[in-house]
Amino acid sequence: MPRKAKELSAVEVRRLEHPGKGGNKTFAVGGVDGLLLQVTPTGAKSWLIKTTVAGTRRNIGLGSYPSVTLSQARDRAREIRDMIWQGIDPVEHRKATRAALAAAQRRGLTFADAVGEYCEAKLDQFRNEKHQKQWRSTLENYAVPEIGKMLVDDIQVQDVLRVLEPIWTTKTETASRLRGRIEAVLSWATVAGHRTGDNPARWRGNLKELLPAPTKVKRGDNQPAIALDDAGRWFKALRQREGFGARALEFLTLCAARSGEIRGATWDEIDLDKGLWIVPAARMKMDRKHRVPLSPAAVDLLQALPRIAGNPLVFPAQRGGQLSDATLSATMKRIHAADLDAGGVGFFDEVSKRPAVPHGLRSTFRDWAAERTDFPGDMAEIALAHKVGSAVEAAYRRNDMVEKRRDLMKKWAEFLC
Repeated sequence: MPRKAKELSAVEVRRLEHPGKGGNKTFAVGGVDGLLLQVTPTGAKSWLIKTTVAGTRRNIGLGSYPSVTLSQARDRAREIRDMIWQGIDPVEHRKATRAALAAAQRRGLTFADAVGEYCEAKLDQFRNEKHQKQWRSTLENYAVPEIGKMLVDDIQVQDVLRVLEPIWTTKTETASRLRGRIEAVLSWATVAGHRTGDNPARWRGNLKELLPAPTKVKRGDNQPAIALDDAGRWFKALRQREGFGARALEFLTLCAARSGEIRGATWDEIDLDKGLWIVPAARMKMDRKHRVPLSPAAVDLLQALPRIAGNPLVFPAQRGGQLSDATLSATMKRIHAADLDAGGVGFFDEVSKRPAVPHGLRSTFRDWAAERTDFPGDMAEIALAHKVGSAVEAAYRRNDMVEKRRDLMKKWAEFLC
């Protein structure tokens, strides 16, 4: 019967030293059969347990000393012996655990980070820079605020629905594109090893069973607009609010512009002396430069805005980047809610009976031009940067009637005020 090693105390273990000759030396410390303290010629110390696994002798490391104390080493040694007794190879078990941890760390990617990595890897395949920006901004404006902090491996169907449902019937085309883009990012994350399982953003056999088909809701896709009789009251309430979000919405209304055009506006696009804002083609839906004649009210608004040093944006967000589309929408919602709270009737679309939204203000402008003015319809369409008839479009390319439209925008501002 082998002699049992004396059980050393913590003080005795600390005093163990290399004899000064030869290679590494081991000392039995007792407490658990086979537990050794290994000391190198340089004085470094580490724990080993000498044992037999499936007929093969093994020296299994348990960590360095004093990071692993004598008490901890004995606990680890007991765990090793217990695993061997259960028929488990401790070394192979440790390798498998490390591999699983590494795999989990690879999957530990948030959706926001996945969007960034996907865009870096894939967006150069799109045909132009504008398409790239649209692809990314759709995700950043709608998906990232809701699921950006979630790990891609944790995202389920209900999380995707949480992103899509608020805009599925009001911005159906945008929502449909957004769904496809979420699906693409999660598909990339799966192939890259960051998630497993089915894609929760898949349409067929998945979201198709939970959401109405886009073709079924497209007829109701017109954006809720403010009624003409309510426009002045709404605009007055807007002007009483503070902040870049309110001013951006005010400028959007005065210019009958799209949210993205306003939020991305930079000071170098604007000539206050000439009262002109030139939106570059890269930021326009029709891929064509758009000149916006600014009414005196729009110029006054811009002149009163503070400029942030080092930031080219006219309407920067609090952290310096672009305002989100949700910021403008939230401003409208607050105005609507405040009017209801004050005993008013709110600001509803006359047809759909839904609360008005920022994009619907363009419809309000178009209704005003058609019903309350004698300006040509094509001029209002050009002001909205819409595609017009072929003959007019040809003329537009030569002359966009910017000075004639100046009077249109001035009258619109006067109507609002």
